[in-house]
Amino acid sequence: MEKIAVIGSGISGLAVSYLLKDKYQITLYEKNNYFGGHARTLDINNTSVDTGFIVFNYHTYYHLSRLFKQLDIPVAESNMSFGVSIKSGKFEYGSSSIKSLFAQWTNIFRPSYYKMIKDILKFNKISRQHLENNTLDESITLAEYLNSIKVGNFFKDYYLLAMGACIWSTPLEKMYDFPALSFIRFFNNHGLLTTTKPVQWYTVKGGSKVYVEKIISQLKSANIKFAPQATKVIRSEKTVITDINNNNEEFDKVIFACHSDEVLELLDDANSYEKELISAIKYQPNSVILHTDSTIMPKRKAAWSSWNYLSAETKDKRDVVSLSYWMNNLQPLVTDIDYFVTVNPDQKPDPQKIINEHTFDHPVFDKKAIQAQKEFDKIQGLNNTYYCGAYLRYGFHEDGILSAVNVANKLGIKTPW
Repeated sequence: MEKIAVIGSGISGLAVSYLLKDKYQITLYEKNNYFGGHARTLDINNTSVDTGFIVFNYHTYYHLSRLFKQLDIPVAESNMSFGVSIKSGKFEYGSSSIKSLFAQWTNIFRPSYYKMIKDILKFNKISRQHLENNTLDESITLAEYLNSIKVGNFFKDYYLLAMGACIWSTPLEKMYDFPALSFIRFFNNHGLLTTTKPVQWYTVKGGSKVYVEKIISQLKSANIKFAPQATKVIRSEKTVITDINNNNEEFDKVIFACHSDEVLELLDDANSYEKELISAIKYQPNSVILHTDSTIMPKRKAAWSSWNYLSAETKDKRDVVSLSYWMNNLQPLVTDIDYFVTVNPDQKPDPQKIINEHTFDHPVFDKKAIQAQKEFDKIQGLNNTYYCGAYLRYGFHEDGILSAVNVANKLGIKTPW
């Protein structure tokens, strides 16, 4: 059997190891003290709460849903409502019902609010038409596109970009640089360009750790080796990997299933083209806090939603934004305690109510990154080196497993589903 090193045990590394385990001798390297990457579940008082990967659907998560089925992973329906709270509650609404839309009753008398709803319908219709007719220039940014279709600032700031910021855990101002075509394709694929047929989302019962543990148990059964953090990769006739304990091991091939910005830290002999492509995809650190402080939610409970976009005005009149996920609604949790996961809070929760703090790095999808994605196939297999990761598409679990499937196919392995 050929020996393959897989660096990283997020969804991409776990999936590619799972797919290759019967035909190759695999060693899986992981720098953290846990497997799963962004699939990170914490157990609190017999309640399992996810802090990274949370939801999927059967419409657009083709490979992930089939992997879950093959592994017999238990799932439950999730609620994917979206809420907004602007300037510490001066303007609020939710998307789950008429009651939540008018959680702030003064919205009834706010013309800009009705204009926002009208612009939602306008954006959805025009965007679908552009996709159907293939008339959208892939070089324009989301800011340029929104200006061209003449939608209002209320719609931009308090609906579309707010939702995008929630989805990609990205600051609002960076959403303007997002390539419009990629953004619209994502919205269309996930049923977000329609208000009539919403996609049903699901979550893993017991938290995402359930699927991680199931894959790890199968890898152990296949006698896969597990190794600590890789610190250096040198490629010659054989690929030599050094781990954090200064142990060296030779491999026939290496698969980088870590973040793209970590690859160049490991790869000693990357050529100029590899460096150009790999470095084009940047990452942004995001602070993630699991807590029980309900003050970091919309002021009006009727506006509480699964995903909540919150902005607060600072003393110098700047808007700072954060995202709060209501985990009881998302997973759903069987408990009387409300659990929240807040990303980049402008003000930290009550220290007495903080359960855990963590930092996740998320890819930034600007024009340069999208162009690099298109060219990555040119370096797949070069010097017996392969790359898989969610950064090669939209940045989500399905994108990670899709990249693993593509690498497995290049190595002669077809998916078992």
